[in-house]
Amino acid sequence: MANSNLSARTVKMVQLAILAAIMILMAFTPIGYLKTAGIEISFMMIPVVVGAIIMGPGAGAILGGVFGATSFIQCFGLSVFGAALLAINPIYTFILCMVPRILMGWLVGLVFKALNKTGRNKITAFGLASLSGALFNTIFFMTFLMVLFGNTEYIKSFQGNLSLFPFLLAFVGINGLVEAIVTFIVGAAISRALVSYIPSKENV
Repeated sequence: MANSNLSARTVKMVQLAILAAIMILMAFTPIGYLKTAGIEISFMMIPVVVGAIIMGPGAGAILGGVFGATSFIQCFGLSVFGAALLAINPIYTFILCMVPRILMGWLVGLVFKALNKTGRNKITAFGLASLSGALFNTIFFMTFLMVLFGNTEYIKSFQGNLSLFPFLLAFVGINGLVEAIVTFIVGAAISRALVSYIPSKENV
């Protein structure tokens, strides 16, 4: 039993390391952060979603931390928007990059576990959990952005005369929609393909 537990944990650590390595590779290619005029379109949540589904909330939180770390690195000259926030307040920028992504990964794992316990169709569970990743990422990021930087001249310059809700819709715009669709399709497909090969889905 002890050897079995050790083997299962080793497998999980290897899976986690592989997904983290994929994320690091993605981070420095357009696959990870697709540059746009405003906030980049990011597909970095896909490995986070996959890890959270096949390994649980703990793995999701760890991979969310990797996502956040690569996002913070982007602020050092790779992202115009991130660099501007970094110049305003480096500590707030670090919090903005890290906390929403960690929460997102953790919650996706919880969502999938909850859907599994309800006896829902597996495809439905994979799809809804994957979609929740993109939604959580957008909601948490925008919430932290407005709390930490909402009163700065830089963010106000984007807002103009718009009230808060229309501004958020306009600011997220097509980026959030693209992220949601791609994460829903790709995250669910990869998770469904991999989960049958995972010996255990217990949390790390």
